[in-house]
Parts: sequence; structure tokens; C-alpha cells
Amino acid sequence: MTYSSSLAMNRSRFSGRNQNSVSFRTQVHALGPVTNTITLIVLACLLGLLYLTQVTKTNAYGFQINSLQQTQSQLQTQYNNLEVASARLQSLNRVETSAVAKNLVSVAPSATVQN
Repeated sequence: MTYSSSLAMNRSRFSGRNQNSVSFRTQVHALGPVTNTITLIVLACLLGLLYLTQVTKTNAYGFQINSLQQTQSQLQTQYNNLEVASARLQSLNRVETSAVAKNLVSVAPSATVQN
């Protein structure tokens, strides 16, 4: 069998008489209802997982922010207490070195009262 005759035999299988040797078939590949349902379920699960990951990330950041805010409020309270203590400790030195305190006259007791 020669090369040309083998080609002719292959053509005769797919084409009949008075037909083109090249035929175009339109093939429609449609998904069935079960496949569509499974695909939609898988997509819904993926969207649910995406939503859950975003929510857990947001909650994790919320916990971090909350702890940082608590630390900030504790440090602010500590700072305010230190400011008050500093002002209290500096007030004695200021009173002693003030001009009014320098102008005061010391008083010696003149007499004592006896019962």
C-alpha cells in the first residue's frame, strides 16, 4: 500500500460520496446540572473561606490595637502621676528660693505661757 492510497482510505472513512473531504463539526460542550451545582458549591466554599480569613485577620488586628490602647492608657496614667510627684517635690525648693520667702523675718519666741 502506498502513501497516497493510505491517505485516500483515511478520507473515505469520514466522508461519503459527493461530500467535502474536510468537514467541520460544531461541538457544543455544555456542563450538566450536577456539574454546575458542584461548581457553585465549590465557589461558595472558596468565597466563605476568603471571608473567614479576612475576618480573622481583622479580629487579630483588633486585639493588638486593644492591647496597645490599654498600654497607652496605663502609660498616660503613670506619666500624669509622675508629673504630680515632680511638681510636689519641686514646690519645696521653689518656696525656699522665692523672693517672698527671702523677705520673711524669723521670729524668736518672746515668752511661753504656763498653766
